[in-house]
Amino acid sequence: MGALQCASVVALLVACSIFCSSCASTPLDVSSDARAITINGQRRIILAGSIHYPRSTPQMWPDLIQKSKEGGLNAIETYVFWNAHEAQYRQYDFSGNLDLVRFLRTIQDAGLYAILRIGPYVCAEWNYGGYPIWLHNMQGVQLRTDNSVYKNEMQNFTTMIVNMMKKEELFASQGGPIIIAQIENEYGNVISSYGDAGKQYINWCASMANSLDIGVPWIMCQETDAPAPMLETCNGWYCDQYEPKNSSTPKMWTENWTGWFKGWGGLDPHRTAEDLAYSVARFFQLGGTLQNYYMYHGGTNFGRTAGGPYIATTYDYDAPLDEFGNLNQPKWGHLKELHLQLMSMEKVLTHGDVSSIDYGNDVQVTIYSYNGTASCFFSNANQTTDTTISFQDNQFTVPAWSVSILPDCKTETYNTAKVNSQTTVFVKKANQAEDEPSSLSWSWRPEHVKETVNNGLGSVSANMLIEQKAASNDTSDYLWYMTSLDLAKDDLILGDDLTLRVNTSGHVLHVYLNGKFLGSQWGGDNGKYDFVFEKKVKLNEGKNQLSLLSATVGLKNYGPMFYDVPTGVAGVELIRKLNDELIVKDLSSSKWTYKVGLHGEDHQIQNVESPHSSKWISDSLPTNRMMTWYKTTFQAPLGNDVVVLDLHGMGKGHAWINGRSIGRFWPTYLAVQDGCQETCDYRGPYSDSKCRTNCGGISQRWYHVPRSFLRDDLNTLVLFEEFGGNPSNVKFQTNVVDKVCATVEEGHTLELSCHGNGRAISSVEFASFGDPKGSCQAYSSGSCNSAAALSVLQEKCVGQESCSIEVSDALLGSANCGFGVQRKLAVQARCHH
Repeated sequence: MGALQCASVVALLVACSIFCSSCASTPLDVSSDARAITINGQRRIILAGSIHYPRSTPQMWPDLIQKSKEGGLNAIETYVFWNAHEAQYRQYDFSGNLDLVRFLRTIQDAGLYAILRIGPYVCAEWNYGGYPIWLHNMQGVQLRTDNSVYKNEMQNFTTMIVNMMKKEELFASQGGPIIIAQIENEYGNVISSYGDAGKQYINWCASMANSLDIGVPWIMCQETDAPAPMLETCNGWYCDQYEPKNSSTPKMWTENWTGWFKGWGGLDPHRTAEDLAYSVARFFQLGGTLQNYYMYHGGTNFGRTAGGPYIATTYDYDAPLDEFGNLNQPKWGHLKELHLQLMSMEKVLTHGDVSSIDYGNDVQVTIYSYNGTASCFFSNANQTTDTTISFQDNQFTVPAWSVSILPDCKTETYNTAKVNSQTTVFVKKANQAEDEPSSLSWSWRPEHVKETVNNGLGSVSANMLIEQKAASNDTSDYLWYMTSLDLAKDDLILGDDLTLRVNTSGHVLHVYLNGKFLGSQWGGDNGKYDFVFEKKVKLNEGKNQLSLLSATVGLKNYGPMFYDVPTGVAGVELIRKLNDELIVKDLSSSKWTYKVGLHGEDHQIQNVESPHSSKWISDSLPTNRMMTWYKTTFQAPLGNDVVVLDLHGMGKGHAWINGRSIGRFWPTYLAVQDGCQETCDYRGPYSDSKCRTNCGGISQRWYHVPRSFLRDDLNTLVLFEEFGGNPSNVKFQTNVVDKVCATVEEGHTLELSCHGNGRAISSVEFASFGDPKGSCQAYSSGSCNSAAALSVLQEKCVGQESCSIEVSDALLGSANCGFGVQRKLAVQARCHH
């Protein structure tokens, strides 16, 4: 595997793939030195990308991994999700999209390496950071510290995963794809909060992991004091300035954030292809050896896996492969070109002598020399000013905030700010399944709230308010808190000017008193999820029934002691102002009865096979009605395009396709009004507050329906609507390529593609070779233009699924541009759909 010699990685990348699949069963010697991860004695550049197996489906894995390989990656990274595999104590699940072995075998079959981040704390915007809730509820446990109860469970799960990998011979030392494993995760960010116990814990983690004898290196990301033999790594937007504390550790970057995650009420984050490429090129310019994109494919938070609180169902992350697995262009293509350049210089980068020239004003040249060859990086970290430098008697212009790569130190073959890859514009297309009506036909049934709020019947009672995680074991988003008050005629709390006050960290609360709905409230504003519900009420003499439905929207997944952040109702008071005196009746220590989940969940009415699934009402369809279940049937959209569910008009709830959850929905939660940018300047440091869009828009309107969830015949959609919505506007659509655009400099190659599925270019709407202006969907000709460009593009591309054209006046005709004008070809084409 590592012994295969690729004479020219640029020419042989696809065939050689930096990995020898025919040698997949050959054991590998994986180690590290100060310059690189070493595989069978060869120092390697590792270009990896994160794909989380539970956020996609087994049917998607081969395509995702193949696209990663075609994009120039030689490794796939994933976390291992403890709470997905052991949701119930000692009951394990490795089926379906939790089939970790199958996922790793798919990586191996593609001829790629794997990086296995066992954790088992993962963060990942995943519910509770990947910890199972039963762990939180164990007596005497303290998580992520020197606590014997926790360490025993962590060691049990970690050992089980390692033994599974060994049994399947998946470590590289056994001939498998796993070249690196990780223990713990970003502990250095929080270790100071744990004092000496934190230091003892991280030492124990290292000792425990090392004792498992996996035959490949262990890493600890964001842990500058990683105990030997653990290797420390960096996470962040940029890691070019990072240097390992141990001089014998290679410079590794386990999380280069390709975008950012999205929350309910949040804006759409974007990180430009130019800036992402700049971060990678700078990292390798300054001695980097392993770089992993987090995420390369983000995917979908199916079920109740989204963390947060308030992490949306989409985990698109603006990654090079979008949520559905499509190429996110131009990001994917721009990075692919960068990877080709880096791999062509692998030998000199990992073995060469390094020297640099500082030109001032944040401009630097780095030269790698080895065996008579040299490769160069020219970087300009200035955020506003382009620069021209003289190097070896030649002049080179380097745009602001960019890196130029010269594999021979003479000719620039790549610059991070010059994007020659196409931009792809997708649209949503109506479902064209045979006999599919224009609107869906719905049936419905109520969630039996009245039975619960009137009778107050539950399964557990206590003279206290129980924290929601402890009461529900996180088997549902919903927990009922119910209590009754018997008030004598002379009780001072009876009368006017009476307020019910509920303190909750819920994250949503619905309040009922004596069978009547009082109101709902939720948090989320400015990142605060705890709130106080207050409402004027009137109590009866005698018995009064108070029922509170608390709902969570993903459990906290990050921060010091994040696992101890409470959820659920924390305090309940009745407050009456009588003359100048406040009379307070604290109900927090009253007898409370608890019911976990909804009646519909108990009866699993989302499953077609459920014996209760037939009790639906076909007439008098209610709309904007709280706590209502809806059901419809549909035929799968024709073809192989990605299927999405448009839930515009619904409020908040959960959706199932043929009994399989596609996640929470909340279309009524609109994004904030401020913080968007009309234009996005790639120059300057990126953060998640830069280059955002969708101000005031629906947080998430469309929800991914994997093709593997669908049947060839009739399919069933079930929605639980918590707030009240109108299913009349709900529809299935396909996500298809509409237009492709590109601006390519002379001397480079234009490549246009409609992304397969038999879809061809139907027309060329614009083509200009010269100095065209504008951007995709807003092009115009400049001061010079070749008259022949449009006809050439039409001849070469129309009717083709893809086309490739060398950008030159020999092919496109003379543009008659003046001296010093950098000629470009701008093209916009439409794809048939």
